[in-house]
Amino acid sequence: MQLDSLPLFPLEVVLYPDEVLPLHIFEDKYIDMIGDCLDQDAPFGVVLSSEGKMKEIGCTAKVSKITETFEDGSKNIIVTGLERFRIIQVHHKRSYLTAEFETVIDAISQPNSKLIDRLIAQHIKLLELAGRTPSPSQYENRDRLSFFVAHNAGLTLDQKQDVLEASDEPDRVEYLISHLEQFIPAVEEAEEIHQKIRSNGHFKDFPPEE
Repeated sequence: MQLDSLPLFPLEVVLYPDEVLPLHIFEDKYIDMIGDCLDQDAPFGVVLSSEGKMKEIGCTAKVSKITETFEDGSKNIIVTGLERFRIIQVHHKRSYLTAEFETVIDAISQPNSKLIDRLIAQHIKLLELAGRTPSPSQYENRDRLSFFVAHNAGLTLDQKQDVLEASDEPDRVEYLISHLEQFIPAVEEAEEIHQKIRSNGHFKDFPPEE
């Protein structure tokens, strides 16, 4: 089957470019969708859905690995985020939703190096509060550092979506700096929050220790 538009996978998840996400595919329509994408070596779109409403901007993803296939056709897969997209029009022509879409491109601008250093220092401090010993090398050679930081920065789903929708990297970096300036003191001062973080109550996707 030729995919002439982007298959949509509405989830209570915000996926970022370059982020790796494990998924369990069990509904028939999404088993069909993943099968079509694998047949065509094509991406699908992960878009935040909350209370039955989909956001306009999501992130395309491709299956990078099938880790397990079950007798009923359900699968455990690993996907990797590619690029942001904006939904133009949703279609109901298949068992799953598809959409006409456009790729969302960052404005051509880069954040000040001092702001980058500040964000890295904040994030390292947050990970240390969570019992990690992060390596500075994890932050090197990343064109979109903001997305790497944002998926484990204590953001709510709405805040994660704000980062995804920001127009460029400088806006995202400033947003995260502002968030962490408020969040880190709250973590330090509130023992209950501190204990939840140490047990990964807030952060389930820490980068691996090096």
